[in-house]
Amino acid sequence: MADDVALLLRRAGYGPISTELAAARAAGYEATVASLTAPTGPDVGASSTPIPSLGPDPFSMLPKNATTAQRAVAADKRWRQTQTLTQWWLDRLTMADHQAREKFVFFWHGHWATSVRKVIRPKLMLRQHRTLRSTFDFSAMAHRMVRDPALIYWLDGQLNTRSAPNENLGRELMELFMLGIGTYTERDVKEAGRALTGWRLDYDAATSFLHPASADRGRKTILGTTRDFDTDGLVDFLLTQEACPRFLASRLWFRYASATEPIPEATRERMVAAFPDTMAMLRVLLVDEAFLATGGKLVKQPVEWLVGAMRQLGLRPGSLPPDTLLLVIDGLERLGQLPFAPPSVGGWPAGTAWLTAGAAQVRLGLANRFAKQAVTDRLTPESLANLLAVDTWTNRTYAAMKGVSDTPTLLVLGLASPEYLVT
Repeated sequence: MADDVALLLRRAGYGPISTELAAARAAGYEATVASLTAPTGPDVGASSTPIPSLGPDPFSMLPKNATTAQRAVAADKRWRQTQTLTQWWLDRLTMADHQAREKFVFFWHGHWATSVRKVIRPKLMLRQHRTLRSTFDFSAMAHRMVRDPALIYWLDGQLNTRSAPNENLGRELMELFMLGIGTYTERDVKEAGRALTGWRLDYDAATSFLHPASADRGRKTILGTTRDFDTDGLVDFLLTQEACPRFLASRLWFRYASATEPIPEATRERMVAAFPDTMAMLRVLLVDEAFLATGGKLVKQPVEWLVGAMRQLGLRPGSLPPDTLLLVIDGLERLGQLPFAPPSVGGWPAGTAWLTAGAAQVRLGLANRFAKQAVTDRLTPESLANLLAVDTWTNRTYAAMKGVSDTPTLLVLGLASPEYLVT
């Protein structure tokens, strides 16, 4: 059905443009799922947004006796590197043809949530981004992430030694990254922390390395099993736990289907069968009848809303005037979802958390700026629905639009409407 295809494109990617929606409807639902989750050919749009080269960390270039003024200059350069990284990713999300892949990378950023505000070094955040983009096999991903310099620093892993064990990474590895709440005990957390000891960071090279003298080589008992667990042994063991793929299936449901209703057990089991290929797990979800029944139950995250709006209006972050681009970055920060800066290790919220009065004012301001930048033909409520891939307007929204002849104003109404915000 056409409505199902529109739902699929809104959920699996960012805002579909009208030509993409028409092509997907012609291809059919299952063929579209296949092309989204296993795209063929190069991503021409993404190739126009190459990953930036940030250069060395500005503080690594300072002399040991650097002055306050020199440190301030280095801090400003770091801020500019962060801005470059953020603007680049928004540009990539908007321009990429392989939309499902790009949205999946953003999903993993929220899953292994790490913020530049503590990590400080944009170079480490870029390294982590490359890691998240490198594989969707969860086994490989987990092994790479436990030695990821940004994640280690974010969770104080570089301070975790045999003589002074730190539990942060071990706790989050089980609670938020691999198993979920209620699947472990406090003793398991302490023992996992011991298994993760000894990692140090080379900030200039943006790498991590094991310092053997700081690593705890003793036997640990984790989830009832006693072994000489080290970092890789711990990850391998957690990957074998029944809770691991079940937890990941729930997280995918939460972000792609519904933030309020639990995943049906039959849906979860079908997804679990595709583990550890997480893109295959997503594919199973997207063709599941339970997914198709979730229309109108998911609120767009701010990045989804903004990137979708820019795609559909033919705008590109990298081509915006500098003042407008700064407003976009500031707007996302005020909305509470700035890439590379999740608020906590738990990532971003979902659902009605995004539907506050303050957020509505920010969206209206951004929508007004976008409407002034966009070049479109004269619109009607019907043609606007097609432009924004909205199935239909409610009577209330249609009544508000019906008497509007000014295209920019109509665009603002559409972008701020409940039908556009809730998919």
